[in-house]
Amino acid sequence: MTLIDLPAAAPLDSASATEAAPPAPAPGAHPTLVLLALAMGGFAIGTTEFAAMSLVPAFAPELGIDAPTAGHVISAYALGVVVGAPVIAVLAARIARRTLLVGLMVLFALGNGLSALAPSYAAMLVFRFLAGLPHGAYFGVAALVAASLVPRARRSQAVSRVIAGLTVATVVGVPLANAIGQLAGWRWSFGLVAVLALATATLVRIFAPLGAATSGASALRELGALRRGQVWLTLATGAVGFGGLFSVYTYLASALLEVTHAPPAAIPPVLALFGLGLTFGNLICAWAADRALMPAAGLTLVWSAAALALYPFAVGSLWTLGPAVFLIGCGGGLATILQTRLMDVAEDAQTLAAALNHSAFNVANALGPWLAGLALAAGFGLPATGWVGVVLALGGLAIWAASLLTERAGPAAVAAGAR
Repeated sequence: MTLIDLPAAAPLDSASATEAAPPAPAPGAHPTLVLLALAMGGFAIGTTEFAAMSLVPAFAPELGIDAPTAGHVISAYALGVVVGAPVIAVLAARIARRTLLVGLMVLFALGNGLSALAPSYAAMLVFRFLAGLPHGAYFGVAALVAASLVPRARRSQAVSRVIAGLTVATVVGVPLANAIGQLAGWRWSFGLVAVLALATATLVRIFAPLGAATSGASALRELGALRRGQVWLTLATGAVGFGGLFSVYTYLASALLEVTHAPPAAIPPVLALFGLGLTFGNLICAWAADRALMPAAGLTLVWSAAALALYPFAVGSLWTLGPAVFLIGCGGGLATILQTRLMDVAEDAQTLAAALNHSAFNVANALGPWLAGLALAAGFGLPATGWVGVVLALGGLAIWAASLLTERAGPAAVAAGAR
Protein backbone atom coordinates (compact mmCIF):
# COMPACT_ATOMS: atom_id res chain seq x y z
CA MET A 1 0.00 0.00 0.00
CA THR A 2 1.42 3.39 -0.94
CA LEU A 3 0.82 6.68 0.80
CA ILE A 4 -1.51 7.60 -2.08
CA ASP A 5 -3.80 4.68 -1.28
CA LEU A 6 -4.09 5.38 2.43
CA PRO A 7 -7.40 6.26 4.05
CA ALA A 8 -8.03 9.94 4.60
CA ALA A 9 -8.19 10.22 8.36
CA ALA A 10 -6.83 8.68 11.52
CA PRO A 11 -6.58 9.67 15.19
CA LEU A 12 -3.64 11.81 16.11
CA ASP A 13 -3.39 10.38 19.57
CA SER A 14 -5.22 7.31 20.70
CA ALA A 15 -3.17 7.28 23.90
CA SER A 16 -5.77 9.50 25.53
CA ALA A 17 -9.44 8.68 25.58
CA THR A 18 -10.24 12.36 25.97
CA GLU A 19 -8.48 13.43 22.80
CA ALA A 20 -10.96 14.13 20.05
CA ALA A 21 -10.28 12.58 16.68
CA PRO A 22 -8.74 15.07 14.24
CA PRO A 23 -10.90 16.48 11.49
CA ALA A 24 -11.02 14.39 8.34
CA PRO A 25 -9.48 15.86 5.20
CA ALA A 26 -11.83 17.79 3.00
CA PRO A 27 -13.30 15.87 0.05
CA GLY A 28 -10.71 15.56 -2.68
CA ALA A 29 -7.74 16.21 -0.37
CA HIS A 30 -4.83 14.19 -1.74
CA PRO A 31 -2.37 13.05 0.97
CA THR A 32 0.66 13.02 -1.32
CA LEU A 33 0.02 16.55 -2.63
CA VAL A 34 -0.59 17.85 0.88
CA LEU A 35 2.65 16.29 2.13
CA LEU A 36 4.60 17.71 -0.80
CA ALA A 37 3.24 21.18 -0.08
CA LEU A 38 4.16 20.88 3.60
CA ALA A 39 7.61 19.52 2.72
CA MET A 40 8.27 22.56 0.53
CA GLY A 41 7.87 24.70 3.63
CA GLY A 42 10.41 22.48 5.40
CA PHE A 43 12.74 22.90 2.43
CA ALA A 44 12.48 26.70 2.63
CA ILE A 45 13.11 26.69 6.38
CA GLY A 46 16.04 24.28 6.14
CA THR A 47 17.60 26.31 3.33
CA THR A 48 17.62 29.60 5.23
CA GLU A 49 18.58 28.04 8.57
CA PHE A 50 21.71 26.30 7.27
CA ALA A 51 22.61 28.56 4.33
CA ALA A 52 22.74 31.65 6.55
CA MET A 53 25.79 30.15 8.28
CA SER A 54 27.64 29.79 4.99
CA LEU A 55 26.72 33.34 3.93
CA VAL A 56 28.38 35.01 6.92
CA PRO A 57 31.56 35.87 4.95
CA ALA A 58 29.36 37.52 2.31
CA PHE A 59 27.02 39.69 4.37
CA ALA A 60 29.37 40.58 7.25
CA PRO A 61 31.57 43.03 5.25
CA GLU A 62 28.57 44.69 3.60
CA LEU A 63 26.91 45.28 6.97
CA GLY A 64 30.18 46.56 8.43
CA ILE A 65 30.70 43.81 11.02
CA ASP A 66 33.27 41.10 11.64
CA ALA A 67 32.58 37.35 11.47
CA PRO A 68 32.09 36.79 15.24
CA THR A 69 29.57 39.64 15.37
CA ALA A 70 27.82 38.23 12.30
CA GLY A 71 27.32 35.04 14.27
CA HIS A 72 24.78 36.95 16.36
CA VAL A 73 22.61 37.08 13.26
CA ILE A 74 22.46 33.28 13.31
CA SER A 75 21.68 33.36 17.03
CA ALA A 76 18.86 35.87 16.46
CA TYR A 77 17.13 33.40 14.14
CA ALA A 78 17.52 30.57 16.68
CA LEU A 79 16.13 32.82 19.42
CA GLY A 80 13.15 33.55 17.20
CA VAL A 81 12.52 29.80 16.89
CA VAL A 82 12.71 29.23 20.65
CA VAL A 83 10.41 32.16 21.43
CA GLY A 84 8.02 31.84 18.52
CA ALA A 85 7.18 28.14 18.81
CA PRO A 86 5.40 28.24 22.19
CA VAL A 87 3.98 31.76 21.85
CA ILE A 88 2.38 31.17 18.45
CA ALA A 89 1.14 27.70 19.41
CA VAL A 90 -0.67 29.09 22.45
CA LEU A 91 -2.06 32.27 20.88
CA ALA A 92 -3.22 30.47 17.71
CA ALA A 93 -4.90 27.53 19.49
CA ARG A 94 -8.34 28.41 18.06
CA ILE A 95 -7.19 28.93 14.46
CA ALA A 96 -7.84 26.23 11.86
CA ARG A 97 -4.58 24.46 11.02
CA ARG A 98 -4.55 25.24 7.28
CA THR A 99 -5.18 28.93 7.97
CA LEU A 100 -2.41 28.92 10.57
CA LEU A 101 0.08 27.22 8.23
CA VAL A 102 -0.60 29.75 5.47
CA GLY A 103 -0.17 32.63 7.92
CA LEU A 104 3.09 31.20 9.26
CA MET A 105 4.55 30.87 5.76
CA VAL A 106 3.54 34.43 4.89
CA LEU A 107 5.28 35.65 8.07
CA PHE A 108 8.32 33.53 7.18
CA ALA A 109 8.38 35.03 3.67
CA LEU A 110 8.17 38.53 5.15
CA GLY A 111 11.08 37.90 7.53
CA ASN A 112 13.32 36.56 4.77
CA GLY A 113 12.26 39.21 2.28
CA LEU A 114 13.15 41.94 4.77
CA SER A 115 16.45 40.16 5.51
CA ALA A 116 17.27 40.46 1.81
CA LEU A 117 16.74 44.23 2.06
CA ALA A 118 18.39 44.77 5.47
CA PRO A 119 20.27 48.12 5.40
CA SER A 120 22.22 47.59 8.64
CA TYR A 121 23.37 45.05 11.21
CA ALA A 122 20.69 46.11 13.70
CA ALA A 123 17.97 45.71 11.08
CA MET A 124 19.36 42.31 10.10
CA LEU A 125 19.13 41.13 13.71
CA VAL A 126 15.48 42.14 13.90
CA PHE A 127 14.57 40.61 10.55
CA ARG A 128 16.29 37.29 11.29
CA PHE A 129 14.49 37.10 14.64
CA LEU A 130 11.22 37.73 12.80
CA ALA A 131 12.05 35.02 10.25
CA GLY A 132 12.70 32.51 13.05
CA LEU A 133 9.37 33.07 14.83
CA PRO A 134 7.24 30.78 12.57
CA HIS A 135 9.84 27.98 12.30
CA GLY A 136 8.87 25.76 15.23
CA ALA A 137 5.14 26.39 15.01
CA TYR A 138 5.13 25.56 11.30
CA PHE A 139 6.85 22.20 11.75
CA GLY A 140 4.68 21.36 14.76
CA VAL A 141 1.37 22.12 13.06
CA ALA A 142 2.51 20.59 9.74
CA ALA A 143 3.39 17.37 11.59
CA LEU A 144 -0.09 17.22 13.12
CA VAL A 145 -1.72 17.78 9.73
CA ALA A 146 0.48 15.11 8.14
CA ALA A 147 -0.37 12.59 10.86
CA SER A 148 -4.08 13.28 10.42
CA LEU A 149 -3.93 12.15 6.78
CA VAL A 150 -2.91 8.55 7.46
CA PRO A 151 -3.68 5.64 9.79
CA ARG A 152 -1.95 5.67 13.16
CA ALA A 153 0.41 2.93 12.03
CA ARG A 154 1.84 5.25 9.35
CA ARG A 155 1.91 8.60 11.15
CA SER A 156 5.69 8.70 11.80
CA GLN A 157 6.33 8.10 8.13
CA ALA A 158 3.91 10.90 7.22
CA VAL A 159 5.70 13.25 9.64
CA SER A 160 9.02 12.20 8.13
CA ARG A 161 7.84 13.42 4.70
CA VAL A 162 7.44 16.91 6.14
CA ILE A 163 10.82 16.87 7.89
CA ALA A 164 12.37 15.45 4.70
CA GLY A 165 11.94 18.91 3.22
CA LEU A 166 14.47 20.19 5.75
CA THR A 167 16.90 17.30 5.33
CA VAL A 168 16.84 17.56 1.52
CA ALA A 169 17.54 21.27 1.92
CA THR A 170 20.90 20.42 3.49
CA VAL A 171 21.80 18.51 0.31
CA VAL A 172 20.24 20.71 -2.39
CA GLY A 173 18.90 23.97 -0.98
CA VAL A 174 21.93 25.10 0.99
CA PRO A 175 24.47 24.61 -1.85
CA LEU A 176 22.04 26.32 -4.24
CA ALA A 177 21.52 29.31 -1.95
CA ASN A 178 25.27 29.54 -1.37
CA ALA A 179 25.97 29.45 -5.12
CA ILE A 180 23.38 32.16 -5.72
CA GLY A 181 24.94 34.20 -2.94
CA GLN A 182 28.38 33.96 -4.56
CA LEU A 183 27.16 34.69 -8.10
CA ALA A 184 24.46 37.32 -7.52
CA GLY A 185 24.98 38.45 -3.93
CA TRP A 186 23.81 37.20 -0.55
CA ARG A 187 20.58 39.20 -0.65
CA TRP A 188 19.28 37.05 -3.49
CA SER A 189 19.69 33.94 -1.34
CA PHE A 190 17.27 35.28 1.25
CA GLY A 191 15.03 36.45 -1.57
CA LEU A 192 14.93 32.89 -2.93
CA VAL A 193 13.74 31.61 0.44
CA ALA A 194 11.01 34.27 0.54
CA VAL A 195 9.76 33.08 -2.87
CA LEU A 196 9.77 29.45 -1.70
CA ALA A 197 7.78 30.44 1.38
CA LEU A 198 5.13 32.22 -0.67
CA ALA A 199 4.91 29.21 -2.98
CA THR A 200 4.39 27.00 0.07
CA ALA A 201 1.62 29.24 1.39
CA THR A 202 -0.12 29.02 -2.00
CA LEU A 203 0.18 25.24 -2.29
CA VAL A 204 -0.98 24.64 1.29
CA ARG A 205 -3.98 26.90 0.66
CA ILE A 206 -4.86 24.91 -2.47
CA PHE A 207 -4.21 21.32 -1.37
CA ALA A 208 -4.45 21.08 2.43
CA PRO A 209 -7.82 20.38 4.05
CA LEU A 210 -9.15 23.34 5.99
CA GLY A 211 -10.10 21.43 9.09
CA ALA A 212 -11.92 23.11 11.93
CA ALA A 213 -10.07 24.25 15.01
CA THR A 214 -9.82 21.42 17.55
CA SER A 215 -12.94 21.21 19.69
CA GLY A 216 -12.45 23.02 22.99
CA ALA A 217 -9.06 24.42 21.94
CA SER A 218 -7.79 27.31 24.05
CA ALA A 219 -4.56 28.89 25.22
CA LEU A 220 -5.04 27.43 28.71
CA ARG A 221 -5.55 23.93 27.35
CA GLU A 222 -2.39 24.16 25.27
CA LEU A 223 -0.44 25.37 28.29
CA GLY A 224 -1.61 22.21 30.02
CA ALA A 225 1.11 20.37 28.11
CA LEU A 226 3.65 21.98 30.42
CA ARG A 227 2.15 20.13 33.41
CA ARG A 228 2.98 16.72 31.94
CA GLY A 229 6.27 15.19 32.96
CA GLN A 230 6.50 12.98 29.87
CA VAL A 231 6.34 16.06 27.64
CA TRP A 232 9.31 17.60 29.47
CA LEU A 233 11.28 14.34 29.39
CA THR A 234 10.68 14.00 25.65
CA LEU A 235 11.78 17.58 25.02
CA ALA A 236 14.86 17.10 27.22
CA THR A 237 15.78 13.93 25.32
CA GLY A 238 15.95 15.98 22.11
CA ALA A 239 17.61 19.04 23.68
CA VAL A 240 20.47 16.94 25.10
CA GLY A 241 20.64 13.89 22.85
CA PHE A 242 20.53 15.87 19.61
CA GLY A 243 23.27 18.23 20.85
CA GLY A 244 25.94 15.66 20.02
CA LEU A 245 25.21 15.92 16.31
CA PHE A 246 25.58 19.71 16.39
CA SER A 247 28.79 19.56 18.44
CA VAL A 248 30.48 17.87 15.46
CA TYR A 249 28.64 19.58 12.59
CA THR A 250 29.48 23.09 13.80
CA TYR A 251 33.23 22.47 13.66
CA LEU A 252 33.25 20.01 10.76
CA ALA A 253 34.56 22.48 8.16
CA SER A 254 37.37 23.54 10.51
CA ALA A 255 38.30 19.91 11.17
CA LEU A 256 38.41 19.20 7.44
CA LEU A 257 40.88 22.03 6.87
CA GLU A 258 43.02 21.77 10.01
CA VAL A 259 43.01 18.06 10.89
CA THR A 260 42.14 16.19 7.69
CA HIS A 261 44.15 18.76 5.67
CA ALA A 262 41.57 18.55 2.90
CA PRO A 263 41.24 21.36 0.32
CA PRO A 264 38.34 23.83 0.74
CA ALA A 265 36.65 22.21 -2.26
CA ALA A 266 36.12 19.08 -0.15
CA ILE A 267 33.85 20.86 2.33
CA PRO A 268 30.63 20.94 0.24
CA PRO A 269 30.72 17.21 -0.64
CA VAL A 270 31.31 16.22 2.98
CA LEU A 271 28.48 18.49 4.16
CA ALA A 272 26.31 16.90 1.45
CA LEU A 273 27.14 13.47 2.89
CA PHE A 274 25.91 14.72 6.25
CA GLY A 275 22.68 15.87 4.58
CA LEU A 276 22.26 12.51 2.87
CA GLY A 277 22.67 10.82 6.24
CA LEU A 278 19.99 13.09 7.71
CA THR A 279 17.62 12.23 4.88
CA PHE A 280 18.24 8.48 5.08
CA GLY A 281 18.05 8.42 8.88
CA ASN A 282 14.81 10.41 8.85
CA LEU A 283 13.10 7.83 6.62
CA ILE A 284 14.47 4.72 8.37
CA CYS A 285 13.79 6.02 11.88
CA ALA A 286 10.22 6.92 10.89
CA TRP A 287 9.69 3.36 9.61
CA ALA A 288 11.05 1.97 12.88
CA ALA A 289 9.01 4.39 15.01
CA ASP A 290 5.76 3.21 13.42
CA ARG A 291 6.59 -0.29 14.63
CA ALA A 292 8.10 0.39 18.07
CA LEU A 293 8.26 4.06 19.01
CA MET A 294 10.22 4.14 22.27
CA PRO A 295 12.67 1.34 21.32
CA ALA A 296 13.35 3.25 18.08
CA ALA A 297 14.24 6.36 20.08
CA GLY A 298 16.61 4.43 22.35
CA LEU A 299 18.31 2.64 19.48
CA THR A 300 18.77 5.90 17.57
CA LEU A 301 20.53 7.46 20.55
CA VAL A 302 22.78 4.40 20.87
CA TRP A 303 23.51 4.67 17.14
CA SER A 304 24.40 8.36 17.52
CA ALA A 305 26.76 7.67 20.42
CA ALA A 306 28.52 4.93 18.44
CA ALA A 307 28.81 7.02 15.27
CA LEU A 308 30.12 10.02 17.19
CA ALA A 309 32.69 7.78 18.90
CA LEU A 310 34.04 6.87 15.45
CA TYR A 311 34.59 10.52 14.52
CA PRO A 312 37.87 11.17 16.44
CA PHE A 313 39.44 8.12 14.77
CA ALA A 314 38.05 8.89 11.30
CA VAL A 315 38.87 12.59 11.02
CA GLY A 316 42.44 11.99 9.86
CA SER A 317 41.45 10.94 6.33
CA LEU A 318 38.71 11.90 3.87
CA TRP A 319 38.15 8.22 3.07
CA THR A 320 37.18 7.46 6.66
CA LEU A 321 35.69 10.84 7.58
CA GLY A 322 33.06 10.76 4.82
CA PRO A 323 31.38 7.53 5.98
CA ALA A 324 31.58 8.64 9.62
CA VAL A 325 29.85 11.93 8.82
CA PHE A 326 27.11 10.06 6.95
CA LEU A 327 26.55 7.76 9.94
CA ILE A 328 26.40 10.74 12.32
CA GLY A 329 23.85 12.39 10.06
CA CYS A 330 21.64 9.29 10.22
CA GLY A 331 21.12 10.02 13.92
CA GLY A 332 19.07 13.05 12.88
CA GLY A 333 16.11 10.71 12.47
CA LEU A 334 15.55 11.25 16.20
CA ALA A 335 13.60 14.41 15.30
CA THR A 336 10.78 12.48 13.65
CA ILE A 337 10.62 9.91 16.44
CA LEU A 338 10.31 12.54 19.17
CA GLN A 339 7.77 14.49 17.13
CA THR A 340 5.55 11.41 17.10
CA ARG A 341 6.24 10.68 20.76
CA LEU A 342 4.89 14.11 21.69
CA MET A 343 1.62 13.26 19.96
CA ASP A 344 1.24 10.39 22.44
CA VAL A 345 2.14 12.25 25.65
CA ALA A 346 0.65 15.71 25.01
CA GLU A 347 -2.95 14.46 25.23
CA ASP A 348 -5.20 17.44 24.37
CA ALA A 349 -2.37 20.02 24.09
CA GLN A 350 -1.02 18.78 20.77
CA THR A 351 -0.06 22.05 19.08
CA LEU A 352 2.14 23.47 21.82
CA ALA A 353 3.94 20.18 22.45
CA ALA A 354 4.55 19.63 18.73
CA ALA A 355 5.92 23.15 18.28
CA LEU A 356 8.14 22.91 21.37
CA ASN A 357 9.96 19.97 19.78
CA HIS A 358 11.73 22.42 17.48
CA SER A 359 12.53 24.77 20.33
CA ALA A 360 14.22 21.79 21.99
CA PHE A 361 16.30 21.08 18.91
CA ASN A 362 17.42 24.70 18.79
CA VAL A 363 18.50 24.35 22.41
CA ALA A 364 20.55 21.37 21.21
CA ASN A 365 21.94 23.56 18.44
CA ALA A 366 23.23 25.95 21.10
CA LEU A 367 24.27 23.39 23.73
CA GLY A 368 26.35 21.12 21.47
CA PRO A 369 28.56 23.83 19.93
CA TRP A 370 28.96 25.56 23.31
CA LEU A 371 30.23 22.43 25.07
CA ALA A 372 32.41 21.53 22.09
CA GLY A 373 33.82 25.06 22.19
CA LEU A 374 34.73 24.60 25.85
CA ALA A 375 36.60 21.41 24.94
CA LEU A 376 38.49 23.25 22.21
CA ALA A 377 39.31 26.16 24.53
CA ALA A 378 40.69 23.61 27.01
CA GLY A 379 43.10 22.44 24.31
CA PHE A 380 41.63 19.04 23.48
CA GLY A 381 41.62 19.65 19.72
CA LEU A 382 38.98 19.40 17.00
CA PRO A 383 38.68 15.58 17.05
CA ALA A 384 37.48 15.87 20.66
CA THR A 385 34.18 17.35 19.47
CA GLY A 386 33.22 13.74 18.73
CA TRP A 387 33.70 12.77 22.38
CA VAL A 388 31.58 15.75 23.46
CA GLY A 389 28.93 14.41 21.11
CA VAL A 390 29.15 10.94 22.67
CA VAL A 391 28.55 12.38 26.15
CA LEU A 392 25.52 14.32 24.93
CA ALA A 393 24.06 11.34 23.08
CA LEU A 394 24.46 9.19 26.19
CA GLY A 395 22.91 11.99 28.25
CA GLY A 396 19.89 11.92 25.93
CA LEU A 397 19.80 8.13 26.31
CA ALA A 398 19.72 8.48 30.11
CA ILE A 399 16.76 10.87 29.89
CA TRP A 400 15.03 8.48 27.46
CA ALA A 401 15.51 5.68 29.99
CA ALA A 402 14.03 7.84 32.75
CA SER A 403 11.04 8.57 30.53
CA LEU A 404 10.54 4.87 29.80
CA LEU A 405 10.85 3.84 33.46
CA THR A 406 8.49 6.50 34.79
CA GLU A 407 5.95 5.69 32.08
CA ARG A 408 6.00 2.00 33.04
CA ALA A 409 5.90 2.82 36.73
CA GLY A 410 2.72 4.86 36.31
CA PRO A 411 0.36 1.99 35.40
CA ALA A 412 2.07 -0.24 37.97
CA ALA A 413 1.41 2.32 40.70
CA VAL A 414 -2.23 2.62 39.67
CA ALA A 415 -2.62 -1.16 39.70
CA ALA A 416 -1.01 -1.41 43.14
CA GLY A 417 -3.33 1.25 44.51
CA ALA A 418 -6.35 -0.63 43.23
CA ARG A 419 -5.44 -3.79 45.17
